[in-house]
Amino acid sequence: MDQQPLLTIVIPAYNEEHRLPKSLDSIIAFMDRQPELIDVLVVENGSRDRTFELAQEYASRDSRIQVMRSAKGKGAAVRAGMMAGRGRYLFMADSDLSMPIEEVSKFLPPRLDGYDVAIASREGPGAHRYNEPHFRHVMGRVFNLIVRVIAIPRFQDTQCGFKSFRSEVAREIFADGTMDGWAFDVEALFIALQRGYKVVDVPIEWYHDPDSRVNPLHDTWRMFRDVLKIRINGWKGVYKRKAAAHSAA
Repeated sequence: MDQQPLLTIVIPAYNEEHRLPKSLDSIIAFMDRQPELIDVLVVENGSRDRTFELAQEYASRDSRIQVMRSAKGKGAAVRAGMMAGRGRYLFMADSDLSMPIEEVSKFLPPRLDGYDVAIASREGPGAHRYNEPHFRHVMGRVFNLIVRVIAIPRFQDTQCGFKSFRSEVAREIFADGTMDGWAFDVEALFIALQRGYKVVDVPIEWYHDPDSRVNPLHDTWRMFRDVLKIRINGWKGVYKRKAAAHSAA
């Protein structure tokens, strides 16, 4: 593929042999309907099942699908994909596609343009959640409150697993990221805002997956610890290394 894709969909994949084929089938059907080229980058990161082999089988049949491996951790996988993706926009997507793939159109020109980072939001006007247990919603709101108080006050849903970045912005932000765990995307947003990039949220349709890998109690504590570390890193100037260069650009 010599033509630069409009969009690369980056899918971090860990032990996803059961969910990945259905998601890739949906993405392929979506790509077939688009007027511009879209490709997919599956980033396998330490699976103990056939995730990598299944992704390779799809890649062997469709040149728009690429597969790579990364270090363990969702943050490490997304970072590797953002550095390697070819699209003008780089879109991180959870492998369960709890946000239907058709919603991606909301993040692309002509429907949306002129942004640096766009984050999918399950909160606010125009957004809808389906089939989510009440306790999961409450735990998510608790974590978002933690994020808003400590690090990012402006947004109601920083932890949804679907976000779009202009490619140049993604490479700068993720090159300076330090988090390999669940809070990596909060860190990416923190860096983007600190460097003056335009961040917008996009209301989406979202369906709860009962096979979610998030443990509400254990992971909320871990996320709190990581968000606090992000705030401390900000105070220390860890993320300011390229800020001056960006401002001068």
